[in-house]
Amino acid sequence: MFRVTRYIKSLLEPGPRGHETIGPARKPPGPVVIWNLIRRCNLTCKHCYTTSADIDFAGELTTAEAHAVLDDLAAFRVPALILSGGEPLMRPDIFELSHRARALGIYTGLSTNGTLITEENIDEIAEVGYDYVGISIDGLEETHDVIRQRKGAFRESMHAVKLCKARGIKVGLRFTLTRENVEQLDDILALLDEHDVDKFYLSHLNYGGRGRRHSKQDAWYRMTRDTMTRLFDHCRDELERGIQREYVTGNNDADGPFLLMWAREHFPERAEALERQLIDWGGNASGEQIANIDNLGNVHPDTFWWDHHLGNVRETPFSAIWRDTRDPLMVGFRQQPRPLKGRCAECRFLPICNGNTRVRAWMVTGDPWEEDPGCYLTNREIGVAEAAERRIDAPHAAIQAIQAIEIQ
Repeated sequence: MFRVTRYIKSLLEPGPRGHETIGPARKPPGPVVIWNLIRRCNLTCKHCYTTSADIDFAGELTTAEAHAVLDDLAAFRVPALILSGGEPLMRPDIFELSHRARALGIYTGLSTNGTLITEENIDEIAEVGYDYVGISIDGLEETHDVIRQRKGAFRESMHAVKLCKARGIKVGLRFTLTRENVEQLDDILALLDEHDVDKFYLSHLNYGGRGRRHSKQDAWYRMTRDTMTRLFDHCRDELERGIQREYVTGNNDADGPFLLMWAREHFPERAEALERQLIDWGGNASGEQIANIDNLGNVHPDTFWWDHHLGNVRETPFSAIWRDTRDPLMVGFRQQPRPLKGRCAECRFLPICNGNTRVRAWMVTGDPWEEDPGCYLTNREIGVAEAAERRIDAPHAAIQAIQAIEIQ
């Protein structure tokens, strides 16, 4: 996750003699865990990485098994746990497990589509004391309902935002960028102000689950660049007006170098300090500081690697699975530098982005270490002279390549 607000704020409020205001990067003992507690969902979103549906999926962890996992995560000193799905609110024991996670002292977030947050359960949600509730919004009403494939979903989700705000719950909107909604970004940003939303998470599309089919809608390079510039400008404007909203992005670590280039234009005297901060951040953390547990208890390097299993928490504690260094993909993730190829291997920003998101390369080429087709920076910008230049006004190369891959 790339914390846009934190870095732009450091540009606006430098420390003494222009030094950065963010301390050195801290490596927690365990990874942030995204846990897909249930695969069942009341929606069938086009970009769903779990390919969820409104049916029961056999073999999901029992309540007792989930409690054992929580105890292990706490002992492993996992710094944060995001409870996801499917739709996590469809799991009957969601509040029991949430209370347990909070009692163990784990930062606990709820990742939901919001449609099931109502007057009937908002008090239970508030009683849990979630550190954060993230609600997915994919555009204005018509666009959102098309992507979520359910009429009325937008209104239900925005009503959930209202209910959360009324109970003092920190709530955010999560927005997955595609060609279908890229022109609505300004409208979505206006919604944040209208509803006093605390956090905005912009996710670049990743090619997992139904997102693999949806990759042809991935935003083009120029659209992505324009979107990120607008987001940086908007965040700066709000900070200068005293608005302390949190902006973060995910699934494209080129955002870090692109912010550095933006800073060199707008804050040239502070860009060097920002570059040090971004190197401390270190970019993509899949397989290192990010982990995933799916609904069956299988452990993955992140939420988009469901085809790659590291072990199962029914058989081996998560902590033991994560310490195991024999898996070849995990060896590559934890290698410095990673065994990258193509543009990524030669990129001058490698210490910042760490090779970006490997699952896109794997989906398109079958090799997780090939260059990331989702990187929206030019060869000149990354310092690569020999490779064929990318047209930033053309679709991602992956859009054509992915269509040749058999959809499973």
